[in-house]
Amino acid sequence: MNRLEESVNAWPVNNGLPATLAGRTRRVYDRLAAVYPVSTMFFHSRAHRCALDASGIRDGMKVLEVATGSGEMFRRLIRANRGGTTFGVDLSPNMAARTQRTARHKFPDARSHCQAVDARHMPFRSESFDAVFCCYLLELLSAEDIVSTLREFRRVLRDRGHLTLVLIGQNTASFNAVYKVLGKVAPAFWGRQVEQRVPQLIESVRFEILRDEMVRQTFYPSRILVAKK
Repeated sequence: MNRLEESVNAWPVNNGLPATLAGRTRRVYDRLAAVYPVSTMFFHSRAHRCALDASGIRDGMKVLEVATGSGEMFRRLIRANRGGTTFGVDLSPNMAARTQRTARHKFPDARSHCQAVDARHMPFRSESFDAVFCCYLLELLSAEDIVSTLREFRRVLRDRGHLTLVLIGQNTASFNAVYKVLGKVAPAFWGRQVEQRVPQLIESVRFEILRDEMVRQTFYPSRILVAKK
């Protein structure tokens, strides 16, 4: 057993979560597609802005966002990449469809597309993208699925391409206590905090971490990691 497998198997991670991306998580986010933008506005938008600034994205790239959610970050990417191509995927068909409709309405001439896709098995050729973004997804995955997803990110990235992750922070004791309770009440929606373990996993699948910063919006902490293939 290699070091990565030993690390993953040591995690106390499931806490009632489904073993894969499918099932309850998809159903929950399908039902919340219409109201989820509210949480983005209050808790995530600052982290999205900082992640974009840290990512090194340049206009004209081929960019992928994994787990688009309500599409707030996806629209930022399109705006920053008007001369390029921006793809988005989300496990929830309703989330993906809503993101696609809104993006087409706001940016009718952009080369962009969003569809429902399982992040562990994406329908893209190897080395297809210059940059990959992923915000607040890994918290919803089992340890094994986190590794599978990180490997997919590496596979679809071109050589020296950048991966930008936004994770739920763990640096505030009071927030951690509240989040632990919420995760037990609704695990398929809230997931559980993993950000302290993720850097080790990123490096284990042969990424080099370039940027690492914490941001907070309202009381909600986020950690931004930028890594190079």
